[in-house]
Amino acid sequence: MENQVKVLRERMNMTQNELAESSGLSLRTVQRIEAGNILKGFTLKALAQALNVQPEDLIVKEPADVQRAKKINFSALAGLIIPYGGIIIPAVLTYQTKDLKNRELGKNILCIQIIISVIFSVLMIISPFIQKLFSFKFPLFIIPLILFLGLKLFIIIKNGISLNKTQELSIKLKTSFL
Repeated sequence: MENQVKVLRERMNMTQNELAESSGLSLRTVQRIEAGNILKGFTLKALAQALNVQPEDLIVKEPADVQRAKKINFSALAGLIIPYGGIIIPAVLTYQTKDLKNRELGKNILCIQIIISVIFSVLMIISPFIQKLFSFKFPLFIIPLILFLGLKLFIIIKNGISLNKTQELSIKLKTSFL
């Protein structure tokens, strides 16, 4: 991806030295910025003013790579086969992730999976007591089991689609507890 400062400087037919003089920065600073150093603070404002643009025009927003978050989301399907696999495997993948964006998405995925699993576990524990209390002949534990599987599948698919389209989760908690 081309450096915005260099593109704008060349568009204005300026040399690096001229940009350094008009911005009040050193030539070496201009060279570092054009080589890929991150722009912030005074340097960002000085260059924006010298190039007659807004500071936000100089900041290149690269699209986030959420491939790891997609794997973490998909790994939650392990909970359909392995008890608590929908928590354990995403947790391992999340905490092995170095990228902050993917780690944050992984934590959000993990929070949802933990809540679903806790609710499911409680329902599975109390369903035999409710069945006995009301003398149901139908095995009551099947209802929370089907609801759990359906909800888990729905959330994973919905979040997977959202990660592909917007690089964000559509189903997440307002605050993460991890």
